[in-house]
Amino acid sequence: MMQCLLVDDETLSLQLMEDNLKDVSYIKIIGRCRTAADALTIMQHEQVDVLFCDIHMPGLNGLQLVKSLVNKPLVVFVTAYEKFAINGFELEVLDYLVKPVPQERLLKACQKAYQFFELKNTAVVQATLPKTYFFVSSDYMLVKVNFNDIQYIQGLKDYVKIVLNDNQKPILSRISLKAIEQQLPPSLFYRIHKSYLINVDYISHIRRGKVVGANVELPLSDNYRLTINKMIGREVE
Repeated sequence: MMQCLLVDDETLSLQLMEDNLKDVSYIKIIGRCRTAADALTIMQHEQVDVLFCDIHMPGLNGLQLVKSLVNKPLVVFVTAYEKFAINGFELEVLDYLVKPVPQERLLKACQKAYQFFELKNTAVVQATLPKTYFFVSSDYMLVKVNFNDIQYIQGLKDYVKIVLNDNQKPILSRISLKAIEQQLPPSLFYRIHKSYLINVDYISHIRRGKVVGANVELPLSDNYRLTINKMIGREVE
């Protein structure tokens, strides 16, 4: 649902725009303003996804309002003047409507706004989704490795050995342990020794000098005990 703000100094124009938009299922009108100053106040406290705004208004006009915005919503100018069209598009507004606006033209602007709104939200979701894999070079090809499949990684000078679960063949890759550590989620993988990284999900227990996982017992270096303490939230003997 797009949150929409209407700005026009003419009450009749505001009412007409609201009447034409109220049945658009993906638009929620959160405010009607007769001045740009009132619009700024609302945008300081409310999320506005699309702004339908007149240009020629007393005080701060529509062009000045849009120029002043730091986090600019999608903007559709609705004005009686064609002469400001170039100014509007220089501000990268989504659309420019000239009054009187035919209903089908207003709906077209709404559909365009909704498409951009959906694309923006999809991009945000994808950007915030945690990465679940990475690629490493092995046997002259790039191999996809899922984080959850890794039991532990061993550093072998210029190589690393990635040991996987379910008896999958370990992967050898010419990369340093430090470089591969930087690609792993720190909430899942812990350095327990200068030569070992382990997936916390595969740790069964920890005892003096050892971290025991699925069919493996790895050394726990004193230099990395603080890391383990952070992981389990208490001191390790």
